[in-house]
Parts: sequence; C-alpha cells; structure tokens
Amino acid sequence: MRKPIKIICFVLCLSLGMVLIFGCGQSSAPEESNAGSDAKTPVRIAVLKGPTGMGMAWLMEQMEQGQTSNEYTFTIEGAPDAVTSKLVTGELDMAGIPTNMAALLYQKTSGEIQVLVVNTLGVLYIVEKGNEVTDLSQLEGKTLVSAGQGTTAEYVLSYVLEQNGLTPGKNLTVDYVTEHSEAVTLTKTGKYDYAVLPEPFVTSLLSAEDSFRIVADLTEEWNQTGAGLLSMGAIAVRKDFAENHPEAIANFLKEYEQSVSFTNENIEESARLIEKYDIMPMNIALKAIPNAHIVFATGEEMKTSLNNFYQILFAANPKSIGGQIPDDNFYLMP
Repeated sequence: MRKPIKIICFVLCLSLGMVLIFGCGQSSAPEESNAGSDAKTPVRIAVLKGPTGMGMAWLMEQMEQGQTSNEYTFTIEGAPDAVTSKLVTGELDMAGIPTNMAALLYQKTSGEIQVLVVNTLGVLYIVEKGNEVTDLSQLEGKTLVSAGQGTTAEYVLSYVLEQNGLTPGKNLTVDYVTEHSEAVTLTKTGKYDYAVLPEPFVTSLLSAEDSFRIVADLTEEWNQTGAGLLSMGAIAVRKDFAENHPEAIANFLKEYEQSVSFTNENIEESARLIEKYDIMPMNIALKAIPNAHIVFATGEEMKTSLNNFYQILFAANPKSIGGQIPDDNFYLMP
C-alpha cells in the first residue's frame, strides 16, 4: 500500500512544480511587453549641407545628448542626388531635399514619397559689384552669371525678372555656369559685375570682397508678385514609414519645430552646432542664418504654398516636377 501512496505524492509534486513554472512564465510576459513599448523608434534621416540642413543642427545635438523621443541616425550629404536615391530604395526614412525633387519622387514612386514639412524658403540673391542698381528694372541691358540652368533656380529667377518687365535673352542676359562656386570665382575676378547666388555663397562672397552688395532677395521679390511663399526646401518621408510609425512622425515634427526655432533665435550657438556637424563653417553660418529663410510650415500652409509654387514651375517646365502637379495625397497632413 505504501508504493501507490508514494507514486501519488510524486505525481502531485510534479504537477505542482509544472504549475509554478508555467505560472511564473505567464505572469512575466506582460512585463516584457511593457518594457518593449517604451523603446524609441529608429528614424534614418538625411539632410544637405547648406540652408536645408542648418535647421537640423539643434536636433542633432539633442540626439547626441539622448534627449530626443526618436532614435535618429543622421546623414549629411553635399548634393541632393546622393539623398534621393537612398530615400527611394528605403535606406532612408526621411530626407531634406528641394521641393521640386519631392514632387518628382512622388510621381516616380507612384505616391510612395510624401512631403511632411517645408523647411526652407528661397535662398537666392542678386549681388552686384558697386552701388548702381536700386531697382530690378535697372538690370535691363546687364549680364548676370548664375548656376542652375534647367533647375528651379532658373525658373525662379526668370519668373521674378519677368514680373519686373525683364526677359532673359531679350532685354538682359544670363550666362549659366555649372557650379555656384564657379559663378563666385568669375565674379571675384571681374568678369561679371552681377551674379545670382544662393546662401552660403552670398555670405562667402560678401565676406571676401567688400565691394559687393546684395541688390535683391529673390524670396522677397517673389512674395511681392503675389505668388505666395517661395517654398524651395522640404522634409520628404516614405509613405510606408509614416503609416507604420505615426507617433514617431508626431515626435519628429514637435522636435524639429523646436530645432528650427532655436536656429533662428540663437544664431551664435546655432552657428557653433552647424560647424560641429560639418554643415557649414561657423563664421559663414553666423552671417548666413539670417538670410537663409529657415522655416517650419506644415498642414494647409505647406500645401497652399507648394501648390502655388508647383503651378509656376509646371508652367515653366512640367518635367521639373515630374510632369504633373502633385495631388492631395502628396501632402502628409499632421
């Protein structure tokens, strides 16, 4: 009789042990799940050297200090082409690129790239050697040097000039070169007295040659035509990333808005950060920030300004925005 009792006791103990083991495992599962939900979302983002990247420097610093809601990985590139290809292939989640390129990618990817926020207005200026021109109409008969033929730089310049009664090729001449740096060099050497340059090339020229001055801010001239904001730079995002990580998008917008505000309101510290992250030398950034038109425009403001801009670009060259004006799905509205 004792053997059956021992067997029963053994079975009961074994059963109790199994209950304890599996019971503990089940009770710990929710704790693991809760811990995982607090993890930061990785966000891979690229920006360009120059104005489109300057407003991101503060956010880079916050990331380095562990103060951001997302886990950002930043890449800084010198040319848009290096960024757009990675955005299309999914190597990046977001990127700061020219607004016409955002429209091009939207068409090229059948809607897989959207625009999230306008971050830069126009950064083009007309400069002259001397002090002759006080009004754009006085450029009649003059010759300007510029880079960016066949790009938005040409279309913006032509539109502003035409609104002031000037037509390139008719009553003034625009000689196009390959690079902005080449335009600076030709102006410094005296071949041209007038040049169309973006920041930070304007600041570089004026800092090196005190005989030059700004004749016109093409962003202000554009605004005076009634065409709305000259929205030339934006943050584009992959549609699949935005759909899968709405909270990360909301966090980014909040933090990026703070970054843009910091850049515009704390010029000296921003210039230091801009140099720290190899976006631009500090001495150039100090003078360039006030002229860089760094902004934060989302929602209806972004949509209205870009739609107006695209209308003008389409009239100049439909291919510049992918052959058609983007529809409403292009705009990621927060």
